[in-house]
Amino acid sequence: MLSYPSGMSVSSRVLNMLAEALRHERRARRTRWRRLEAGQQALLVLAYLRKGETYTDLAIGFGIGTTTVFRYIREALEVLAARAAGLSEAITTAARKAFVIVDGTLLRIDRVGMASDRDRPYYSGKHKRHGVNVQIVADPAGRLVWASPALPGARHDMGAAREHGLIDALAAAEIRVIADSAYRGAGAHVEVPQRRRARENDLDEHPRLSANQKAVNSAHARLRGPGERANAQLKSWKILHKIRACPHHATLLVNAVQTLIHAS
Repeated sequence: MLSYPSGMSVSSRVLNMLAEALRHERRARRTRWRRLEAGQQALLVLAYLRKGETYTDLAIGFGIGTTTVFRYIREALEVLAARAAGLSEAITTAARKAFVIVDGTLLRIDRVGMASDRDRPYYSGKHKRHGVNVQIVADPAGRLVWASPALPGARHDMGAAREHGLIDALAAAEIRVIADSAYRGAGAHVEVPQRRRARENDLDEHPRLSANQKAVNSAHARLRGPGERANAQLKSWKILHKIRACPHHATLLVNAVQTLIHAS
């Protein structure tokens, strides 16, 4: 097996934050000795999350066993996930913004049991693939404010947002929300695009949008557009580009990546 020097687009601030968190965890566990120092462990975990490196490749590059790599990564993920922002913290942050953008994204998965239709809850009819649904809250500039726990991909965005308590929390805080048509009916505080009126009978065509309605939709799209940056920022960590772990571990990965994004 060969190894080679490489790089990744992660700031040293993120590396230092993770290394310090791991040192604190080691002191709490009263760990006397490890094969890798906390800084090297942090670098290993970032390579796993950012670049999607396999356990085998990481073991070769860092000169340790694959079982040790697994333990190091699992330990770091739990440390990062424990530091992830909760919904109440996200609402506090959102209350300081002019408005927030709410959107849902599908993170692809591949480990789903096909027997007895166990994969059906994870199959998204919209995206035509298996995945988990994650609700994203972004600020007007497209910066990530909060990422929700993962739910099976078949869940509709509105149902997922309500299950997390996101819609009610935003309404209680009187926060203006910009969202797409999937959130229609969420409440007066959620602004969605204009849509055509229903046909009076089956023979008629749908009435076209007026010029004013089209202008409103264009302005709405400009406000909602930056929210896609938060989705892209989350998926730029290759471990979330296609999750190959158990779907039940998706929330752990999302929370870990969310903490790193906020640290940067």
